[in-house]
Amino acid sequence: MSRTAFAYTSMAASLLALTMIPATAEAQSRVQYGRITNVVATTVNNQSAQTAGTLVGGLAGLATGSGQSGSNRALRTLGGAAAGRGVGTVAGREQAFEYTVLIGGKTTVRIVSDQVGKRVGDCVAVEQGQFNNIRLVSDARCAAPAPAPRPAAAAPAAAPTPVAVPAAEMEAATACEQAKQQVLNAATDDAFALAERRMRLLCGE
Repeated sequence: MSRTAFAYTSMAASLLALTMIPATAEAQSRVQYGRITNVVATTVNNQSAQTAGTLVGGLAGLATGSGQSGSNRALRTLGGAAAGRGVGTVAGREQAFEYTVLIGGKTTVRIVSDQVGKRVGDCVAVEQGQFNNIRLVSDARCAAPAPAPRPAAAAPAAAPTPVAVPAAEMEAATACEQAKQQVLNAATDDAFALAERRMRLLCGE
């Protein structure tokens, strides 16, 4: 199965699974598209993951309290004991990857995640909300539009328009947000295990 076909299959499964999860988060994620320009093996607790401007995603983001808005550490204290044990176990895991993503050919974003299998050149969505996520998407999302012809006396070209985010991909990002909140809310070991599996599915891991 091609990587693009896998991305579409995963998204379809994500949207199906969304119907199984109650709406626990109202805020939408911000979704941007770009290509991975560098992949470095690191650790969740590596100093680079603490650098200002570096996003932390995957289950690692829950473990380290590195969500973009607010403090996930504060959110974790509201979860059940099972969630505390579960994310604590993840915090002790060593392997993670730092992905450098070039957004729109201009802006560079770094995101540390325990997600594996993404490579230099892959087109990905970087999702930022209460939590962060990186997801493999179709190459079409990263295709640069052909520039329109410009008369010699025309005014300077405006900044490129951001790529529109399809409703299905916005829903997938929101479903990932909700799944991560459910992980934090887990009150039993069984609930945590189920919530983690749903999160892996809905977040494209």
